[in-house]
Amino acid sequence: MKTTRKRYSADFKAKVAMEAIRGDLTLAELAAKHGVHHTMIGAWKRQAMDGMASLFDGGDQAAKASSEAEIEKLHAKIGQLLVERDFLARASGR
Repeated sequence: MKTTRKRYSADFKAKVAMEAIRGDLTLAELAAKHGVHHTMIGAWKRQAMDGMASLFDGGDQAAKASSEAEIEKLHAKIGQLLVERDFLARASGR
């Protein structure tokens, strides 16, 4: 019997993380309430708290990270195309 991993929506994670940040209930109590392991709730809480700082940066960090990732991906594509071009040039006898 194959079991699949349960996936949680971003809204659900945010709701549970906010409850954990509020601190009205312990992680164990939240885990019992929502049916999620307490270590996952702790991880979601850390992600939420780490992500809050970027809200006040004006999104500059997120935009910079995505543009750097895009540039890296494009550089890799350029390298691949150069290798293919050189290979085809040698194969055609030029």
